[in-house]
Amino acid sequence: MYPVLVKIGSFQITSYGLALALSFLFGIYFSIYRAKKKNIEPNQIMDLSVIIIISAIVGSRLLYVLFHLDEFRGHWLDTINPFQSNGQIGIAGLTMLGGVVLSFVFGLIYLRMKKLNFLKFADTVIPAVAFGIFLTRIGCFLNGCCYGLPCEGHSHFCVIFPPEGVAGSMFPGVPLIPTQLYSSAYGLVIMAILLISERWQKFDGYLFYIFVVLYGIARFIIDMFRYYEDSMIIFTLGEKGISLNQGISLLFVLLGLVLFVKGLVAAGKKIAT
Repeated sequence: MYPVLVKIGSFQITSYGLALALSFLFGIYFSIYRAKKKNIEPNQIMDLSVIIIISAIVGSRLLYVLFHLDEFRGHWLDTINPFQSNGQIGIAGLTMLGGVVLSFVFGLIYLRMKKLNFLKFADTVIPAVAFGIFLTRIGCFLNGCCYGLPCEGHSHFCVIFPPEGVAGSMFPGVPLIPTQLYSSAYGLVIMAILLISERWQKFDGYLFYIFVVLYGIARFIIDMFRYYEDSMIIFTLGEKGISLNQGISLLFVLLGLVLFVKGLVAAGKKIAT
């Protein structure tokens, strides 16, 4: 595909980096637009966006490093230094779920410190998060990372990645399931569901909990067809392995369902009284 869009000496603009930057820019713009409709101060969204961007990158990098320690032995500074020991500028290797989790955690801490309603803010920004998944996974596809398993009898739905890329070097000439595109698609679908569901919003956290459940389900299913290194498999179930990301996704589904039902019950009691 096209992992590097522009390269001048050691400086380069990658397709994934551009997609990630665009997703943050769109997320901020769209969230500010939604905040004005909900009587939320736009500057508060800007401040929250900074927290989310930093924690998303740190969390994604941290989770990747923790499960790829052998990759950094002897040059640990590469885990955080954008000037890599091999001469590359930029940090390669992110695990998105780590960023999602840490963004939620630090977003919650920040809003609690400011004595602001976390769930109200979460409902405001979460459709933009879903659209961000759509954009960044296109970057993954162009980059050739986060690829799927080799195809078995369905090669017309699969992609042969260039040998110079991550996927192509691992499986040269082999058709692979383009899990990046399926992940991109579910991001767009989830965003549409959230915006439609907002018409029937009954309590703060309504959209946020729906996102957590739908994202967890979609991520778990897609990851059944995604290639993972052995270090990312937390336990095996028959011939199948359950990845760390699938384990986190299941927790998302369970937690989201419990909180959503709890919110519905509380909203019902308010109506009854």
